[in-house]
Amino acid sequence: MRALLIEDDDQLAGYLQKALVEVGMVVDRAADGRDGLFMAAGEPYDVLIIDRMLPHLDGLSILRTLRASGNQVPVLVLSALGEVDDRVQGLRAGGDDYLVKPFAFSELHARLEALLRRGSAEAPQTRLNVCDLEMDLLSRHVSRAGREIQLQPREFRLLEYLMRHSGQVVTRTMLLENVWDYHFDPQTNVIDVHISRLRAKIDREFNPPLLNTVRGAGYMLRDTS
Repeated sequence: MRALLIEDDDQLAGYLQKALVEVGMVVDRAADGRDGLFMAAGEPYDVLIIDRMLPHLDGLSILRTLRASGNQVPVLVLSALGEVDDRVQGLRAGGDDYLVKPFAFSELHARLEALLRRGSAEAPQTRLNVCDLEMDLLSRHVSRAGREIQLQPREFRLLEYLMRHSGQVVTRTMLLENVWDYHFDPQTNVIDVHISRLRAKIDREFNPPLLNTVRGAGYMLRDTS
């Protein structure tokens, strides 16, 4: 299971990351709200652990932004604010659970297990849709307006990533790391070439155009009708 821990207390974050790894989880860390939101919106996590009080962007703002974009990843809120009103605010902002500091790791672990069990009961997603563009993840069939679109394996993987993040800006770095498995920018035009080919297949003979270039930021797949 993959978790994102957004916590600005370095000592606590280090302790929690080490303890979670020891129980078999893969844990990424962010030390402020802005970086945490970027990571949470750009990567597939099984669960988020978000401190409420964070630099740059507070935990509840992260929650509201994620939920508004349709991201329903389970979230455990951590906070030193433990009054009833504080807990209610955290849950109403989109949190699935709320744990007051200080806490025992055993309780945090048990709460995460409960959230993950709840999430695993949902049926796995097998189809993606953006406007009239459809992707069947099982048959690897792609169509738009009922017309089949033939994609090469890398084009399929690129389109799948864009569809899973529809309505969000996807940066070149995100594509390099998640579609090509590069962890650095090799100064290549590989992304531009594949984006151009993909746009020709899914947009050239259809309206409205779905694959947009966001100048200076990256790309976005969205319904502009």
